[in-house]
Order: sequence, then C-alpha cells, then structure tokens
Amino acid sequence: MPRPKRCRKICKYPNIWSFSPDESGNSETIVFMLDEFETIRLIDYEKMTQAECASAMGVSRGTVAGIYENARFKIADAIVNGKRLRITGGSYHIDSIPASSTISEKGENIMRIAVTYERELIGQHFGKTEQFKIYDIADGDIVSSKIIDTNGSGHGALAGFLRASEVEVLICGNIGAGARNALSEVGINLFPGVTGSVDEAVKSYLSGSLQYNPNTECSHHDHDHDHGEGHSCHHGDCDSHRHE
Repeated sequence: MPRPKRCRKICKYPNIWSFSPDESGNSETIVFMLDEFETIRLIDYEKMTQAECASAMGVSRGTVAGIYENARFKIADAIVNGKRLRITGGSYHIDSIPASSTISEKGENIMRIAVTYERELIGQHFGKTEQFKIYDIADGDIVSSKIIDTNGSGHGALAGFLRASEVEVLICGNIGAGARNALSEVGINLFPGVTGSVDEAVKSYLSGSLQYNPNTECSHHDHDHDHGEGHSCHHGDCDSHRHE
C-alpha cells in the first residue's frame, strides 16, 4: 500500500482560480493543485529558496523540488499548447481552516454540496460558520457526507475553502453582500434563506423542492468580513522564511 501524502501547508488561497488563453481551439484543462500553486508563489513570486519554501510548507526540500518541477511543466504546457489552467484541492492544509486537510479529492461524476451546519440545523450566519456539512452526490443520491470544522474564519477564507474543496452548491441561512460576491467569484451556486435540518435541505434540493430566498440579507450588516479574507499568513510563517 502506498504511503499517504503528507499535507503541505499553504498560507493563502489564490485570488484567481483559473486561467484561459484568449484564442485557442484546445479545450483541454490542466489541473493545478494548491501545493503546486504555493511553490510557484513562494519560489518565483516571493523569491524564496527551495529550502525556505520547504520550511514554510512543512515538507522536505526534495518534496518541494518535485512539486515545483511538476508545477513549472504544467505552466509551460498551458502556455505552449494553449490549454486552460484550473487550480483546485490536493494534499494541503491552511491555518485558517483547521480541517482543510481532511477533504478528499472529488471523483468523476460527483457533485459536491456544502451546507452551513449547527447541531444538525442550517447555520444562519455564513461568515461565522464554524462547521460545514459536505455531501457528495452521484446519480441524484447522497453517497457520503462529512462535517468539517472551519473556525468561523470569515467569508473570504470560507469561500476559498469551498472552492478548493470543489464545492458546487452552497445551502445556507443569512448571508451578506460581501460573502455573496466572494462565492460568485469562485463559481459556487448559492441557495440562501434556508432553515431547518441540513439533511432534509439537501434531499429537498436533489428533488427540486428546496424552499429558499435568493434575496436573504445578513442581519449583521455584513460584519462577517471582519474575520479575514484568506489573503495573508496568520502566523507570519511565509514572511519569516523570506530570502533576503
């Protein structure tokens, strides 16, 4: 049995999740993992050495060298052959979302739904959500579900986590304008204004009978943005390893 991958630490989610050539007849998409994105960001953008990058990501220098080589080849392949580049999950963890490393990669023909979760009920304040329940759907049926701790990290970090987890649909209660924009930017379909049981809400969605209010507004005046946008390191780890 192959040894499981050690999760690689990343400091933030990308601001942009996909890149496409303006003119190309090639419809192929290259999947670019978050750990590959992080090596490019740290080594080529932040100008770290591979050893400094390895320390920041919590893995060996040899592991970083392998990730970096794969990442650079994928970028070259996209540029030379006019392919689309899509950034998504992988074996990673991020401080702002404690359970990020427990999300498995989504298989083919699987739809992934997330619901704000609070004691079997739908959480009513998206930006302060401390847990999601995430469902994998195949052929219209629930095939698995998992409760994930999020630490109430604010709408930017939560939207990034959902995007990295390949979530396509979010069912929730109240949600502010900033959170709506963050979810829209990462292509997640939103069904707000829902109350009651999380399991029943998902079943209703799958049957086409989910009752939701697309105009629901957060009663906290969008204060959910105060808990961080996922754009910076929480403990200064990346900056502390920067090569001068």
